[in-house]
Amino acid sequence: MAHYVTIPIPAASLQDLVQRIFEAAGCAPGEAHRVAEHLLGANLAGHDSHGVARVPRYVEWLEKGYVLAGQKVETITDGGGFVLLDGKFGLGQSVAREAAAIGISRAVTSGACIVGLRNAGHVGRIGEYAEQAIRDGILSIHFVNVAGSVLVAPFGGVERRFSTAPFCVGVPLPGDPVLLDFATSRVAEGKVLVASNGGKALPDDALIEPDGSMSGDPHTLYGDYAQVGPRDAAGGLGAIRAFGEHKGSGLAMICELLGGVLTGGGACGPITERGRIANGMLSIYLSPKHFGTEAEFHAAGRSYVDWVRAAKPIDPALPVLAPGDSEARLRADRLANGVPLQPDTWEGIKRCAIALGVAVP
Repeated sequence: MAHYVTIPIPAASLQDLVQRIFEAAGCAPGEAHRVAEHLLGANLAGHDSHGVARVPRYVEWLEKGYVLAGQKVETITDGGGFVLLDGKFGLGQSVAREAAAIGISRAVTSGACIVGLRNAGHVGRIGEYAEQAIRDGILSIHFVNVAGSVLVAPFGGVERRFSTAPFCVGVPLPGDPVLLDFATSRVAEGKVLVASNGGKALPDDALIEPDGSMSGDPHTLYGDYAQVGPRDAAGGLGAIRAFGEHKGSGLAMICELLGGVLTGGGACGPITERGRIANGMLSIYLSPKHFGTEAEFHAAGRSYVDWVRAAKPIDPALPVLAPGDSEARLRADRLANGVPLQPDTWEGIKRCAIALGVAVP
């Protein structure tokens, strides 16, 4: 297994620094706390692609006006059991959490709610919104796209046609929830970002060049870039591949159609220039309590998940896991031992802080 250098940063110190950065960038303390908590939470869950490595990029978007601090969702259509919301290009960690709260509240009361959110700033790790629902006993399903971010080639193609188009499902089993959360691309764009900063190398077939050859080199996506500094996905000539061949490519298209087109935010393309991007998200919230005997659902669900985990593993040292198991283990480890950041990622965060006049511990 390849090894790469990391610097362990205490979780509390890292969250405090990120919060102060966003306060200096113009966010109110409450919103800065939400963004910092979300980004750190992604790192704690092992989703470094959606964690604090994105701080400099978020600050750049705030400075350019691509995302806006202090926004609240605007209701476009409200049918009770469904609602369409506009995020008004607010920070995704604020407007997506607000949208989720609306859907969860209505599902708790009425059994189900469908929420469409458009024009949200980068909403980050989708699993957080599923966890938000799980805390209230609500099952949720999320289809997400990124308008203005064309990164992924469809199965059989070399040209970009999809965003990384995440898909997520959270199932509330008490004490042992199931959380499935993944990009429909072979790797998330954030993993390419992390690799370009000296982090975990990409699989050799994660990217595709214009001639159809496979690549694990971040330059395929970004083109030339400095060791520390911004990355521009418009700079490369290649694309990220869809995961799972035709299956992942098909699911990516569905995420674009439901998360982007149906919500009114638009699919990822075609576009003529990059700049502002925006997430669209179609979320379905369901209350097991309203579907029958909740206790039976919990008991049967736990029994089934435990039976899956009990399958004989290929390697006795690597037991079969349910979705969300590895994230839970990583969270405990990183809270105890610090969040491992690549030196270039940490240097980028420090430079961002210093440029805003924020003291770095």
